[in-house]
Amino acid sequence: MRNVLILKGSPRERGNSAVLAEKAAEGARAAGAQVESIYLHGLDIRACDACDLCLEQGECVIEDDMRPLYPKLAEADGILLASPVYWFTFSAQLKVCIDRWYAFQASKWKEISGKPFGIILTYGDTDLTSSGGINAVRTLESLCLFLDSPIEGIVHASLDKAGEAETHPELLEQAYRLGQKLGGGN
Repeated sequence: MRNVLILKGSPRERGNSAVLAEKAAEGARAAGAQVESIYLHGLDIRACDACDLCLEQGECVIEDDMRPLYPKLAEADGILLASPVYWFTFSAQLKVCIDRWYAFQASKWKEISGKPFGIILTYGDTDLTSSGGINAVRTLESLCLFLDSPIEGIVHASLDKAGEAETHPELLEQAYRLGQKLGGGN
């Protein structure tokens, strides 16, 4: 059974990116995967100190809520990153979490390399470029290139009001299909 880890970077538990992430979770489960969704906003994840002690000790030394996420990332067969676009890129909640992946450098990132990723982005502006969402896409594409990880799909949309994603069946279907792919389905 495949394990899919979903990291939700929205400060709103029922925000649009979170709604789409949950639809992707349904798709992954339908494909037979075990799914865990993590709401990052509710966690105490501190910024990376760049102390490089992870190189010496093989793990991050910061005692916070990131510690239990490391084994979840390592055990995941697929990872979905979901975020609203804030100030021309993904949310700070998701950024601080990704920055802490730096601790995997001791093993040359083997815990997360090669795993398929999915990306969900929502924004209030009219399109991916004017919203700055394109910056988030490019950053996440670069991350996946560095990790030699395929991107299974990117779902993005202009959604202005909280919960608006629920009124777009075609968008919900795209998220569902992305979840199926991450879960091992076609």
